[in-house]
Amino acid sequence: VQLVESGGGLVQPGGSLRLSCAASGFTFRNYVMMWHRQAPGKEREWVATINSFGGSNTLDSVKGRFTISRDNDLNTMYLQMNSLKPEDTAVYYCQAIMPLNPLWGQGTQVTVSS
Repeated sequence: VQLVESGGGLVQPGGSLRLSCAASGFTFRNYVMMWHRQAPGKEREWVATINSFGGSNTLDSVKGRFTISRDNDLNTMYLQMNSLKPEDTAVYYCQAIMPLNPLWGQGTQVTVSS
């Protein structure tokens, strides 16, 4: 049972990245999924949620720039990030909301800098 994030990297302000979260070992389509991020020296914060049917919500500061999506046939969740800002620099984590022990990925670093 695991989640593996990918797609992070270094990008200039205004640029785009698409993060992926590949799930294995459980029935992905049954679970609500989330993206979180943790910037240096700050607490981890919630970024976006998507339910089994594709309904979603995002943090106000990223609305209109970030889009969460999922492909239940590929067992993968995505975070499309556009118009990136330096304050978006963080380690991004995906999470599966499981009843007893929420499952976390290992994180992928996103750095927005010129």
